[in-house]
Amino acid sequence: MSAAVSSGGTPPGTPESRRLVLLRHAKADWPQVLDYERPLAERGRKDAPVAGRKLADTGIAFDLALCSTAARTRETWKLAVHELPHRPRTVYEERLYEATLGDLLALLNETPDEVTNLLVIGHNPGMEALADALTARAEGDALARMTQRGFPTAALAVIGFSGSWKSLEHGVGTLLDYWVPHP
Repeated sequence: MSAAVSSGGTPPGTPESRRLVLLRHAKADWPQVLDYERPLAERGRKDAPVAGRKLADTGIAFDLALCSTAARTRETWKLAVHELPHRPRTVYEERLYEATLGDLLALLNETPDEVTNLLVIGHNPGMEALADALTARAEGDALARMTQRGFPTAALAVIGFSGSWKSLEHGVGTLLDYWVPHP
């Protein structure tokens, strides 16, 4: 299944079709540092560019990327973004670190309506909880695969919905694609 989507072309009065892509950071190492400062493990440094290629393969032109300020998410994004055909504007958002589902929804509700396609690079359990909460339906077997696999490191979910970011709430989205680097 391809989640290739073009933005624009929405007739006046029609709710805007949007894409939210959730990317969990790649596999982190466990050195003797604070959790916030944990770097990627060797496997994470290999998986992050692969996740970037998968992001590029979706065909989604991201208007904005929100990335947690934790070391492992910044490093994941640094390695993944090089695989994209164009680099979206990136905002490093400290509120993504240790964010609850409610925190994530509140943050997404702040997204300006000129953003059609948003990428969020964050952490579990928040990424999994958000993907689960937003998706009431799915294309193909994406939801069954996500339910079975959870949201392992470097996993991504593509969620489509219509309307403004302020209207984003439980059950409004469709899970268009779900991918993990290690099936």
